[in-house]
Amino acid sequence: MILTVTLNTALDITYRVRSLRPHASHRVSEVAERPGGKGLNVARVLAALGHEVTVTGFAGGHTGAVLRAMLAEAPGAPADALVPVSGATRRTVAVVDERTGDTTQLNEPGPQISPAEWAAFLGRYQELLPGASAVALCGSLPPGVPVGAYAGLVRAARSAGVPVLLDTSGEPLRRGVAARPDVIKPNTEELAELTGSHEPLRATQDARRRGAHAVVASLGADGLLAVTPEGHWRAAPPAPVHGNPTGAGDSAVAGLLSGLVERLPWPDRLARAAALSAATVRAPAAGEFDHAAYTELLGRVRVTGAAGAAQAGSGPSW
Repeated sequence: MILTVTLNTALDITYRVRSLRPHASHRVSEVAERPGGKGLNVARVLAALGHEVTVTGFAGGHTGAVLRAMLAEAPGAPADALVPVSGATRRTVAVVDERTGDTTQLNEPGPQISPAEWAAFLGRYQELLPGASAVALCGSLPPGVPVGAYAGLVRAARSAGVPVLLDTSGEPLRRGVAARPDVIKPNTEELAELTGSHEPLRATQDARRRGAHAVVASLGADGLLAVTPEGHWRAAPPAPVHGNPTGAGDSAVAGLLSGLVERLPWPDRLARAAALSAATVRAPAAGEFDHAAYTELLGRVRVTGAAGAAQAGSGPSW
């Protein structure tokens, strides 16, 4: 079982408009609602790939009830181990401009988490860890959750012998990296904020020196850059893919996790992650991917690099 943690779950709402213009009224041509938050998106992609998945985190209020109902209705739905809270689960709104393909994202902050609710989550997490083959810690922290929360969750997973991937940003990422996760998956902005460097390879190497066993950076349309104990590689689709990029990074995480538990070599993991990410851009909403596009792209992703090119690190070679 793969465990995904989404402390700040969301009901993702996607609006499609013909052309997004500031200071104007818009007629929405299509509305889509999905259970969301980074870890839930990861879980839905993993389930579509045929993996057994359990999701945990927080859900509350009417929005949380809708999210859980929709999650249960999905084909091959992940197991729901979300912890109920008194506050309302947030909503995120993505507005897709059909003329340009650009997406504007609006994210609410999330519910206030009480100390008792945080303690309840920690108990649930410890109960789930022994049955997990890997853990993904994903997304932002809702108000009330300690800023060092991910560092503690990383340490708990490592103590249980469970490989852990961290995908967050800002101070939670900075503290989480110091706890030595097996993999982190920042984008270029998050990587630059963590390291102070805007040169991807230098920043990725620096992030690894700060504690991550392996670093896989999302480079947008340019694919992925990985620095691991086994070597360093770049993986990129054969051509830029146009569409809605929301959730593309989450699908990359799903590809990395599925490859990890299947013990695939790093180049194969990266090819899968890059193909899933690109296929998600072609899908209408986060947490989904175009299966035909994924199959077609998987054999055409170009992976370049070399084994044994990275500095040796500590920890298991997952």
